[in-house]
Amino acid sequence: MLIHPQIDPIALQLGPLAIHWYGLTYLAAFALFYALGTRRLAHVPFAQLPQWTRRDIEDILFLGVLGVILGGRLGYCLFYKPLYYAANPLEILAVWQGGMSFHGGMLGVIVAMVWFARSRQRPFLQVMDFVAPCVPVGLASGRIGNFINGELWGRVADPSLPWAMVFPGAGGMARHPSQIYQFLLEGLLLFVLLWLYARKPRAEGQVGAVFLLGYGFFRFVAEYFREPDAHLGLLSLGMSMGQWLCVPMVLGGALLWLWADRQAAKATH
Repeated sequence: MLIHPQIDPIALQLGPLAIHWYGLTYLAAFALFYALGTRRLAHVPFAQLPQWTRRDIEDILFLGVLGVILGGRLGYCLFYKPLYYAANPLEILAVWQGGMSFHGGMLGVIVAMVWFARSRQRPFLQVMDFVAPCVPVGLASGRIGNFINGELWGRVADPSLPWAMVFPGAGGMARHPSQIYQFLLEGLLLFVLLWLYARKPRAEGQVGAVFLLGYGFFRFVAEYFREPDAHLGLLSLGMSMGQWLCVPMVLGGALLWLWADRQAAKATH
């Protein structure tokens, strides 16, 4: 059984300015997105579309950051503590107190990409196909931040599990390091699968669909090892809120993939 290293969340202190590891992981996520986006320009079909340039990546990144922050915060308030924030609406703005939702952030990014697609007169699904393979490494960076902070720990594990870990503030019991599970599954593994899938010509919308399917599936599995939110616990059918939010992702991804495939088949006849 391992002990969490209890890393100081402050990476660098410059007088009154404190630079946190979690903030650095966000910066790493944005830098990785830009780097992968430039590589994505060389993939089909974007290499044959001269309107796609590095300027687009910069604009998408800016809008995506806004979508992640605003959508992530609002999603957390609506999905996880709606009654509390309805009674204390001003605390929605207190982002320094923590509380972000991936699913809310994803919805925020989708709204931002809809705006981008309309403003540039690009097909929305084409935009999402461009963005999707560049996202998982950013998610992986965020899970490293969760691990450094010793937050979002896993459920109680058998102490004989070689990588079971005791987290400070988690009751002194051995737990699954679920942040690492999510780093490996919805971060690295999803990136490898999606990047390879996107390298070959696909029907418009299918790359984005595979992201929805892949993330929804991997997150659903990882939630079995992650401690549910204390104020929610397990919901219907013994599933966590995170798992219930993944269900429409998986279903939506499957339907989108099938629809895109049929549209492509019609176009060839």
